Amino acid sequence: MRRALRWFMACWLMAVCVVAATSTAALAADLRPLVQALGTGGYAGTEKALAQLSEAGDPAAVPVIEALQAGDLYVRKADGAVVVARKAGADFALTDPLSGADLGPAASGAVDKVKVNNALRRAISASLGALTLMSPDAAVRRSAADAVFKSRDASALDTLNAALAKETDSGVRRAMEQARAAVILTAGASDPDTQAAVATLAGRGDRDALALLTMVAASGASDAAKSAAAAAVASVEQKLAFWAALQNLWYGLSLGSVLLLAAIGLAVTFGVMGVINMAHGEMVMIGAYTTFLVQELFRAHAPGLFDLSILVALPAAFLVAGGVGIAIERSVIRWLYGRPLETLLATWGLSLALQQAVRSIFGPSNREVGAPSWMSGAFELGGLTITYGRLWIVIFAFAVFATLLVALKRTWFGLSIRAVTQNRPMANAMGIRTARVDALTFGLGSGIAGLAGVALSQIDNVSPNLGQGYIIDSFMVVVFGGVGNLWGTLVGALTLGTLNKFLEPYAGAVLGKILVLIFIILFIQRRPRGLFALKGRAVEA
Repeated sequence: MRRALRWFMACWLMAVCVVAATSTAALAADLRPLVQALGTGGYAGTEKALAQLSEAGDPAAVPVIEALQAGDLYVRKADGAVVVARKAGADFALTDPLSGADLGPAASGAVDKVKVNNALRRAISASLGALTLMSPDAAVRRSAADAVFKSRDASALDTLNAALAKETDSGVRRAMEQARAAVILTAGASDPDTQAAVATLAGRGDRDALALLTMVAASGASDAAKSAAAAAVASVEQKLAFWAALQNLWYGLSLGSVLLLAAIGLAVTFGVMGVINMAHGEMVMIGAYTTFLVQELFRAHAPGLFDLSILVALPAAFLVAGGVGIAIERSVIRWLYGRPLETLLATWGLSLALQQAVRSIFGPSNREVGAPSWMSGAFELGGLTITYGRLWIVIFAFAVFATLLVALKRTWFGLSIRAVTQNRPMANAMGIRTARVDALTFGLGSGIAGLAGVALSQIDNVSPNLGQGYIIDSFMVVVFGGVGNLWGTLVGALTLGTLNKFLEPYAGAVLGKILVLIFIILFIQRRPRGLFALKGRAVEA
């Protein structure tokens, strides 16, 4: 009995294999003339054969069309057969385009390339989109539906309908319905189909949908279809305006976080010592170049750990920039307290010297600072596009702000800084070593500027002039928010960043900055101490 059962199963498996091989051979035989036609008749003949391959709807044609797209499809001169030919030394290695079987080598003069032009390239993209609609992979089907939406190839409509009848994934199904609607609107279908397509694209609500709906509203369609398209255009425009406002708000938050990082160290030093530090931007530059050096070390000695380089660069930039800041305070600034004009001129000269030193060491050209993999790419939230790099910078800026706030409120060093800020003579009389507090505070502010340089290296060019683009904005943030007040710096940075981004679309980048500067000047006329003025006897005096 067992022997009979085994014999039956073996015969059944053999029959299945024979049927499968027969059906595969039959499909290959059906496609073979169409594949051969790709190499005849010039561009027009290739395009006609391509359209017939697409209409056949057989996924076996996908490798053939991909080879044509990659420029690997050739005609063998000896027998006129269409083959896939890829370079193998001085000769070509030939394979069958349908079965993938090895056809041996051939000299370069033994084959002629099947040439394509721009019209054929568009047709190839549309054909691949249509044929991959039947793929077992949902991501491939989604990509194919998007390709059909962009190409709007009418020949893909039957394949789309067949794919829709089998589709079970809701997201892929929605993409296919939108692709079908785009094809219908482009082809000019009957009125009921046009109105249904308009409703589908109104739900999509992006700029591609808006372009199609605007075309229908201005076309020779029926009054009902044009009316539905006009209503859909108004709805999509309203939705896009909402998402554009949110996008500008995100850009403003992103710019505000950068300004916060650049200005927060200046707020500390300016508030404690009253020093107008024109070299603060160079501390940002030093942090960026420290990041570059750390990454170069990782590239040379531990390329596999490159994603960790930015984490190593953070403490390194803080220590290097902070050390430079302490050296500047001890060697130059300590002799100029109470003389703001001389301090401004001295720090301006220091900024020029630091820039020239960096040019002499690293050269005047920009330096490449790479982004780790976890800071690369972007994601979409509704109609909002958020890059991972900007998102991490926003999170980092708020983390630095919170850490500094806790340090100033909960540590002895923070208590000393606040005491010196509010009443320097009294703090000195109470035994606080104000000179040491000044040096450490300047180092702290410079170190935070170095952290800002690490963040800016991910979104801006690392060059000797990096800090100059942020020093004026940093002073505006500090003055607007209130000198020496961290909460004022936070509110000022976010307000000015958001205001800048909402003005840019209407006034341009340069005029937008000028308008912000005028706004700050008028604001300071009414509130000379900024949004959040510090309180204390020395300040009020």
